[in-house]
Amino acid sequence: MDLVLFDDAMKHVCKISRIISCSSGHSLLVGVGGSGKQSLSKLASSICQFRTTSIMISSTYGLNELKVDLQGMYNRAGVKDEGLMFLFNEGQITNERFLVSINDLLSSGEISDLFTEEDLDGIVNNVRSAVKGEGLVDNKDNCWKFYLDRVRKNLHMSLCFSPVGDAFRNRARKFPALINCTVIDWFHPWPEEALLSVASKFLEEVEMPSDDVRKSIEKFMPFSFKCVNQQS
Repeated sequence: MDLVLFDDAMKHVCKISRIISCSSGHSLLVGVGGSGKQSLSKLASSICQFRTTSIMISSTYGLNELKVDLQGMYNRAGVKDEGLMFLFNEGQITNERFLVSINDLLSSGEISDLFTEEDLDGIVNNVRSAVKGEGLVDNKDNCWKFYLDRVRKNLHMSLCFSPVGDAFRNRARKFPALINCTVIDWFHPWPEEALLSVASKFLEEVEMPSDDVRKSIEKFMPFSFKCVNQQS
């Protein structure tokens, strides 16, 4: 990723890394679109040596497809003991019922009706050797608890939401785990120094008549960005 890592961006990366490095650690990033929430989440995930995963929304994507994707994430986190970050943004909520499963994932890690009895038996058999290796009694309850503990340790969410409009408020009221079971990181407007460093980075390969002209244009960029935001 071609990122300009000014101070504020690095602070956000540090916060997200710290949140997702904890067991059952999930981050809720709140800021307007285009403020870098997803890019910085991917960087934090890479720093923690997690694999970043997401869902691909299409016209046919529904609850069953979400269930299949979650099953895949759970098995990679619980059976293969693989660190994962599930990156999820509000644009992927094509059905509000998606948030029922997300709420369960955040609150307890156990999503109701995610697996059939046959799937559960397969999971128990897959983790049986690891359970014995930990010196635990080899029974179904212990195997399932071991599997869920692994999921909580390895599967972390980064929720990227915008505070604009009523949708965020309404969802937080209906699905309390979005607030209660996450650590919130607010993305405030970037300071002028940050905007200036981004302008310098993207203009460095553009030919200019002189250094004075380059500096003037670089300084104009943050000014124009703020003016456009205020007028919008």
